[in-house]
Amino acid sequence: MSTVLILLVLFAAILGPSIVIASIGFSTIKALGRNPSAAPKIFLGMIIMVVFAEAIAIIALLVVFQLFGK
Repeated sequence: MSTVLILLVLFAAILGPSIVIASIGFSTIKALGRNPSAAPKIFLGMIIMVVFAEAIAIIALLVVFQLFGK
């Protein structure tokens, strides 16, 4: 297998969850700016969403390593 292909698939597997985590952070800051008193609820939801996004990233990495491992 070509190293470039492996790197492209790896990049694609990481790009999705990275965009999700960035949008979660942006939305959290925006929501806290509008309603600071709802910080505990916003924080809990943010943590849950980040955990799921990280889990997807880890699963994607495992799939890539399984596909292209020797």
